[in-house]
Amino acid sequence: MAEECQAIFSTFFVADYFAMLGWVDVIRGTQARLQDVFLKLDAFYRRLIDDHHDPRRRRSDDGEDTLDALLRLHKDDSNITDAHIKGVLLDIFVAGSDTSASGVEWAMTELMRHPEKLRRARDEVRGCVGRKGKVEESELHQLPYLKCVVKETLRLHPPAPLLVARETMEHVKLDGYDVPPKTTIYVNAWAIGRDPNSWERPEVFEPERFMRSSVDTDGHDFKFIPFGEGRRICPAKNVGMATMELALANLLYSFDWDLPEGMKKEDISMDEAPGITVHRKSPLVLVATKCGGI
Repeated sequence: MAEECQAIFSTFFVADYFAMLGWVDVIRGTQARLQDVFLKLDAFYRRLIDDHHDPRRRRSDDGEDTLDALLRLHKDDSNITDAHIKGVLLDIFVAGSDTSASGVEWAMTELMRHPEKLRRARDEVRGCVGRKGKVEESELHQLPYLKCVVKETLRLHPPAPLLVARETMEHVKLDGYDVPPKTTIYVNAWAIGRDPNSWERPEVFEPERFMRSSVDTDGHDFKFIPFGEGRRICPAKNVGMATMELALANLLYSFDWDLPEGMKKEDISMDEAPGITVHRKSPLVLVATKCGGI
């Protein structure tokens, strides 16, 4: 459902530009496709909400989860509706899971193309964690090089290369250009991350650059904004970073990684698939061997 939802987001609808020609979308089947994914997602969210209303549901030892908190707010504020809650859940499942998965996949792609960086990241993780059996979130702050690998991946392969669109509230003059109010603005984070005026050797995967720099994802450095910037920066930035770091750390900790027999690192395709979230065009196929010392 998440993949179909992403596909619908990037599908051309005639009615978006010519309202009177909406019947074309009906004939093309795009309207039925939209309705189908909407009904499936709505039923899925309805089931989650009903489950959280069930008094017999087993509660987490950590207390309330995100949906519990939303339902509590719904109970206290009549202005918050089920539609609002479903909208937040849509953001969590679609925007919050697909992007993290894309980031981890691109990180593994770059590490396989640079074996010396793969070894450095792997050795750092295993040296820190030892024989515990897994990497936990509380240990991520002890993995500075891994964090740099994630940042460099986001610089070269931001999961959302065109940030969420903005709209100007008033007339502004920008670099000599007049931008009228109500103008839709798209920020190209992909191009910004590869700008030779801001980055030395911008096309090269070099996590070490972040060890020599204080540039971070907090939105204060305009040359590196994979999560956006300002008051409307991605609200799940911290969760997204932790998710990527934790997933990547455990992959490197638990397995030794190799390319399929007969394949060289130069053979790894870097082609991107179209979409709001940019994935690899072809799957990344690797051979994983369980690390015997863990």
